[in-house]
Amino acid sequence: MSVTATDPAVPASDCSNESSDLRHDWTLDEIEALFTQPLNDLLFAAQQALRRHFDPNHLQLSTLVNIKSGGCPEDCAYCPQSVRYQTGVEATGLMDIDAVKQAAEAARDAGASRFCMGAAWRSPKDRDLDHLADMIEVVKGLGLETCMTLGMLKAEQAQRLKDAGLDYYNHNLDSSPGFYEEIISTRTYQDRLETLHNVRDAGMLVCCGGIIGMGENARDRAGMLMTLANLPQHPESVPINMLVKVAGTPLEDVEDIDPIELVRTIAVARIVLPASYVRLSAGRDELSDEAQALCYAAGANSVFYGERLLTTDNPEIEHDRQLFQRLGLSTQM
Repeated sequence: MSVTATDPAVPASDCSNESSDLRHDWTLDEIEALFTQPLNDLLFAAQQALRRHFDPNHLQLSTLVNIKSGGCPEDCAYCPQSVRYQTGVEATGLMDIDAVKQAAEAARDAGASRFCMGAAWRSPKDRDLDHLADMIEVVKGLGLETCMTLGMLKAEQAQRLKDAGLDYYNHNLDSSPGFYEEIISTRTYQDRLETLHNVRDAGMLVCCGGIIGMGENARDRAGMLMTLANLPQHPESVPINMLVKVAGTPLEDVEDIDPIELVRTIAVARIVLPASYVRLSAGRDELSDEAQALCYAAGANSVFYGERLLTTDNPEIEHDRQLFQRLGLSTQM
């Protein structure tokens, strides 16, 4: 199907109500066609999709904190927390509750509305669930939405986290089914889909996206977005990460990706996932203000906010505040 700027996602006859553009039958050819549009046409279509579902000048702020660092047995080629690579990241145990509360209070006071907690695990141990539940309770008590990313979840683990009050679970697909095996061998694509299924069955909201700039091609980026868009229910939050190259990982010398490809990926994500928050995530510290502005014009309406993202740098809070003000973006709930 050829998609034009005046017809960003569906035939005009299907646009009679707000949710009519939530498709789950995208083809790879359709999404590739979006990627190859002139940028002005693509941005126009993405803005139309954004404005059907969101205030185009509002930005949701999330803060991500590492509650357990390093020592992960997986071999994800981009990750400095893998035990297989020499990156200088030291393994730690789970943060204590007081430290989590302090970090969450700081995030809330800085303007974040969601507090995301990440642990470098293949999957959590059942013995850790009570401690994780206590973290969730403390953070929710501060008036924040809660999110965790802990690796693969069994159905009963997902239910335990839901019962503790967890709002969102993050589990990224990382890339397309075809390129995935080039970057990870220790868990399958199906493993990731099964975790998403368990999270949905437990009644939690889903945060799921991927990474660009790992050496994949445009068809792989289209394939990743097709998989996300054709899930039975679209993820409520879709983080789009640009690879942060870390010395000691297999991808430390991969060729830099053009930031315009990040803009295109965000725009296409906005069109095929129109009612989802699309989050500008890792790699933002390496973008110019102008490139970030294009990402917001392309439909990004959420960011990770705070000066660290797990083990890598993120823009300084004051710089972000000034940029958001320059762009006329509101972050107040």
